Amino acid sequence: MRVPNSVVLPVGTHVDCCQEQEVAEKTRDIMARITAMLAERKSNLAHFINNLEGSEEPKFYVDQWERLKEMESCMLTILNLVAVNCTDHRDIRKLEATILEHVKNEELFPEVVRVLPPIYRQVEAAIVDIARSEEMADHGMMDLQYLLSKLSQHEHLAGLGRELLQDILRYLHRIGLVVWYEEIKHLESTVFLQPTFLIMMFKLLVRYRLVQQLESIS
Repeated sequence: MRVPNSVVLPVGTHVDCCQEQEVAEKTRDIMARITAMLAERKSNLAHFINNLEGSEEPKFYVDQWERLKEMESCMLTILNLVAVNCTDHRDIRKLEATILEHVKNEELFPEVVRVLPPIYRQVEAAIVDIARSEEMADHGMMDLQYLLSKLSQHEHLAGLGRELLQDILRYLHRIGLVVWYEEIKHLESTVFLQPTFLIMMFKLLVRYRLVQQLESIS
């Protein structure tokens, strides 16, 4: 909800645990809940913005107002839910085909037709090589300046500058090859070349009933 013009594809799993009629009913229910959630979010944001604009000293709340207006402009596109049985390879292939079909939709993803300069592909290939090298730690974390120095060792990337590398990293972050939290001050100089490591860490730290599990430890 904080990403401008984001596209969300809801995926319902465990179809094998439901009757066919149940799948249809649950699909309608989930989509209805999502629609209601988005409507409530829009209403709440409008309410908060109106409160700030109507306050006695609105100039004191400019930062909050700007953040809320930015959130209000982040429109979500919700695609139709795809129900899958994860134990059936045919359903996995169906999900893959659905994702590819949406990704190729120029109305949803205008950048799909963007022609990238050759250096983007060259940097991408070099980063993949670095991430796969034996010297790369399992966590895949690398200092931005050190990454630039490693890339500059390639003959065809000798003239690569920091600003261009940052532009390329933004692109690689969007397509999921790397993770770079440039908007977070303490992480802006760190590039995660192994996004799967972050996923593994999040799965360990962010989990259902985590508080109850921790409280049960003597």
